[in-house]
Amino acid sequence: MAEKNTGGTAGAAGRAPTADRADAIRNVVLVGHSGAGKTTLVEQLLAATGTVQRAGRVEDGNTVSDFDEVEVRQQRSVNLAVAPLVHNGIKINLLDTPGYADFVGDLRAGLRAADAALFVVSASEGIDGLTQMLWEECAQVGMPRAVVITKIDHQRADFDEVLATCQDVFGDGVAPLYLPVITNGHVNGLIGLLSQKFYNYATGTRTEKEPGADYAAQIEERRGELIEGIIQESEDESLMERYLEGEPIDTKVLVEDLEKAVARGSFYPVLCSGLGVGAPEILEIMTQGFPSPLEHPLPEITDLSGKPVKGITCDPDGPLVAEVVKTTSDPYVGRISLVRVFSGTLRPDMTVHVSGHGLADRGHEDHDLDERIGTLTCPLGKQQRPAAKGVAGDIVAVAKLSRAETGDTLSEVDQPLLMTAWAMPDPLLPVAIRAKSKADEDKLSQALARLVAEDPTLRLENNAETRQLVLWCMGEAHTDVLLDRLSKRHGVEVERVELRVPLRETFGGKCQAMGRNVKQTGGHGQYAICHLEVEPLPSGGGFEFVDKIVGGVVPRQFIPSVEKGVRAQMERGVVAGYPMVDVRVTLYDGKAHSVDSSDMAFQIAGQLALKEAAAKVPTLLLEPVDELSVLVADDYVGSVMSDLSSRRGRVLGTEPVGTGRTLVKAEVPELEITRYAIDLRSMSHGTGTFQRSFLRYEPLPPNLASKVAATAD
Repeated sequence: MAEKNTGGTAGAAGRAPTADRADAIRNVVLVGHSGAGKTTLVEQLLAATGTVQRAGRVEDGNTVSDFDEVEVRQQRSVNLAVAPLVHNGIKINLLDTPGYADFVGDLRAGLRAADAALFVVSASEGIDGLTQMLWEECAQVGMPRAVVITKIDHQRADFDEVLATCQDVFGDGVAPLYLPVITNGHVNGLIGLLSQKFYNYATGTRTEKEPGADYAAQIEERRGELIEGIIQESEDESLMERYLEGEPIDTKVLVEDLEKAVARGSFYPVLCSGLGVGAPEILEIMTQGFPSPLEHPLPEITDLSGKPVKGITCDPDGPLVAEVVKTTSDPYVGRISLVRVFSGTLRPDMTVHVSGHGLADRGHEDHDLDERIGTLTCPLGKQQRPAAKGVAGDIVAVAKLSRAETGDTLSEVDQPLLMTAWAMPDPLLPVAIRAKSKADEDKLSQALARLVAEDPTLRLENNAETRQLVLWCMGEAHTDVLLDRLSKRHGVEVERVELRVPLRETFGGKCQAMGRNVKQTGGHGQYAICHLEVEPLPSGGGFEFVDKIVGGVVPRQFIPSVEKGVRAQMERGVVAGYPMVDVRVTLYDGKAHSVDSSDMAFQIAGQLALKEAAAKVPTLLLEPVDELSVLVADDYVGSVMSDLSSRRGRVLGTEPVGTGRTLVKAEVPELEITRYAIDLRSMSHGTGTFQRSFLRYEPLPPNLASKVAATAD
């Protein structure tokens, strides 16, 4: 790599870079934990190519990719942002992603839009569990990757230790291309292991010279490891034999084989980055080593009926297939859709077909409609610079797609297509909210609809049982950002309220009760008496109504009225306001009046009888129990099982999943896991995931039941 010209072609600041061919485009997503230095690295690359005049700082709130008010205030990325630049005639779309687990939705959107990934690892902090999991995900789909060790000039930086960690965690094929030269805690430059040259940055300008003799032994060892790694990936099987026999291998051949292996996703070079150091080398690996969109396979494409469509490639003259990877709503600008074009060419003012399917459970209704797009822009952070078109392989922003949501497919009106949605984690943290005022209540529905359209990791629930509005979020930080956007962007103030878990009621024994509804007034009165026998059914038994009336003591037309009244009272509950379940009610006697009896009179009598029965026998509160599947690293299995037991859970068993992970299965009451998304992340250092599904209802322990009954409305 180092033998080639590393001087960049400076892009004019403020002018949108363009690309007419897919082979002149690189889409690169930056992945790494929060604080690893992804946003800072983007700034260095933008400055190195002349895209911006001066690199911004996260601490100063003036970086290109962290432009949202929340990001500036919190000094961390929470959104996917695009920063295009040009180097040696190649347009590179840098996709800066959040590194915090709560915003994994934007991170996965970045992975979908990219053709290669740059894993950013801090020299002072190492690798976290989330980064390791994402590496494994990229490995499963064969995504090309490189590693950049940042902050090599940090006072606690240890390049050798972090490099060893990368090789241990990421596995085979991870090898450094450069070694940092550090003198008195200051990084002077880099040594290229293939070229055996010292690239000096001490003066602020990159110059080349011979490395000192002090580094000879280190260069020889690392260079040998690198060459062996490259040769193992070479398509020329004779290279290894020639190398082992001591024959020198031409550096040009090694570089070409290295580039091919990186593009295939079988070799993962490690580069360095510090203040003013390493940008040319990183740009070189992205333009020469990473694949163009032509080399990256397209996601599965179907027609609207789900039938696979073959033969579509990354061709600007092919049928239009594009995907909305990010949606933002601005009160003044309107909706802006960040779109990756996979096939065809997108042009301003053209009419496209918008298809969205598969996320109805999260508030995204399936839809198929035609829309005329507005202007096309090439985003640089918050700047929207006009673009003439978006060719296959490129990423552009589209204005005025009023119905398009994140994950939707854009295609030809006369040939509508659908791209298979990317994997998105389930939001598992429920947060109940309510508007602070009537004015906020009027605006809340529209504001939430916009948030749902933007964020596929958000699920909106209007719970009819608890009469609560619930946001299902990824975590506490995700919740805070959503509520902040409601307030700052949409002008809607809400407050959190205690989440109510939908309980049930049932009878704890068998008894007989009478419902008497006799009212004599000056006019038409009410007369209805019914005798009921109530008894509990097994769990899941539902409701049974048995008619044992003989002799017409209750006229036939009023027997359904009694059942209707009983059902209505069961819906309202008799103790704490929760619906009753698993009950058999038998109507065995009663009385009626030829004039004063009516449908409503017997409905009320049925309700009164059920209430009287509740006073005679214990009434149980039932709580929902979920089946929980928790996937964690082996190191945390003991802690997870102990924690589940403390939540009144029953651990059913464990089973190994892959290497170093275990799936723990348990049954746990819903009341105990409303905050489990936060607690598991803390226990497992961000590496644990879980799934939950409703299993059954079980009696609530008496001490908890009495508290619930005491606080019932």
